[in-house]
Amino acid sequence: MKSLCLVTVGVLAMTLLIASISLLVAHVFQTVVDLQVKQGTVLKNGTETFEAWEDPPPPVYMQFYFFNVTNPLEVLQGDTPLVEEIGPYTYREYRPRVHVQFLDNGTKVSALNPKTYVFDPQKSVGDPQVDLIRTVNIPAVTAMEWTRSTPLQFATEILLLLYQESLFTVHTVHELLWGYKDRLLSTIHLVHPEIDPVFGLFNKMNGTDDGEYVFLSGETNYLNFSRIVEWKGKESLSWWTTEECNMINGTDGTSFHPLISKDEHIYIFSSDFCRSLYLVYDSSGTVAGIPTYRFVPSAMVFANTTVNPDNAGFCVPPGHCPGTGVLNVSICKQGAPIFLSAPHFYQADQKFIEDIEGMHPKKEYHETFLDINPLTGLVLQAAKRMQINVHVRKLPEFFETGNIRTLVFPVMYINESVLIDEASATRLKHVLLEASVVTAIPFVIMALGIVFGIVFTVLVCRSRGISEESTESERSPLIRTS
Repeated sequence: MKSLCLVTVGVLAMTLLIASISLLVAHVFQTVVDLQVKQGTVLKNGTETFEAWEDPPPPVYMQFYFFNVTNPLEVLQGDTPLVEEIGPYTYREYRPRVHVQFLDNGTKVSALNPKTYVFDPQKSVGDPQVDLIRTVNIPAVTAMEWTRSTPLQFATEILLLLYQESLFTVHTVHELLWGYKDRLLSTIHLVHPEIDPVFGLFNKMNGTDDGEYVFLSGETNYLNFSRIVEWKGKESLSWWTTEECNMINGTDGTSFHPLISKDEHIYIFSSDFCRSLYLVYDSSGTVAGIPTYRFVPSAMVFANTTVNPDNAGFCVPPGHCPGTGVLNVSICKQGAPIFLSAPHFYQADQKFIEDIEGMHPKKEYHETFLDINPLTGLVLQAAKRMQINVHVRKLPEFFETGNIRTLVFPVMYINESVLIDEASATRLKHVLLEASVVTAIPFVIMALGIVFGIVFTVLVCRSRGISEESTESERSPLIRTS
């Protein structure tokens, strides 16, 4: 009976150890978890995934920082501009998806994504209705660039004199953001009705959407979850000069496929940037106690053409490339000489930083990043940081430009950020805990195998000890003599 127990314990220990090693090598339970995550990450009506995608619960904040010009007269004489950063002016951003429709048997989803901004005085430095900012007169600069060397040049100069327009203007933060009726643009509107008489950096962008998107639901392939396939009824852009640069790649930056690895590129299409871009792995960390991978824009995305020849398609007109870290988007901004960059020209050519006194680029404040949970693909924390600049130069045809140097002049930058809310973090922790329990099963089996192995070893040792004592007593004589 004892021998039978020993054999049973030994066989059980060996079986458990072999089974646990086999399960670990074959990744059986990890595969089960991965399969469940893949099946659950689909845009399907009535699911938690769809509800979170349709109306994201974490609060989003949009912060605006302006660069106030303190030496305008000296700048017109050719001196280096001196700017002072003023901000943030913070707005709570609401961005639900509306008019959602399922297409092609649930493999595609179309939606609009209107954004509404509500001012938050507690998170702001002042009152946008009161605070004044001196900055580049974008309508005047745009009009001068439009009409120089054309029959309308003289008329534009007359209007500039009539309205006493100069290269710099002063307006409230609210006016610069949401719009004011510009006298120069109002006059041009009479001749060209397509020109909006109201100018604002975010004019008509509060309570409105940027066009209809068509997303893949992830039904047929989890890697395609929420990937954009159409925007405004088109599968590609038409602004740039190469097919690759005109591609619409990736998601809108709010959601990603699950099972993200450190080696992959995260693609995003941003209508603000008028292009697609990609992010690469930067570091690992935690947000609200949840593991994350941090992805940041690749240095190749805005590199000059000597470093990344593929960026030549973004040089408009062809061959006119502004340099590393700066993108000319005038072609998608009605011809206005708007150039985009990271705040304070972070990771841009040094010349842009040196041209403007008051630029102090810092990674922690000015870099765009995404903190993503690699198992679920959920964004736990993110910040999109973008600076709006104006290309200014001396135009001999217009005395308003004085002797200003050719500059990429910073106007303002945004910090659009999100951090997972407590309720969402708690739900995600429960999901990750369940996944951890399932993937830990082979280790539990291995631990049991080790325990039974120890028991087997102890029993064998004890059995041998008893056996040796019995053998010695058997060798002693039955009748002892003195």
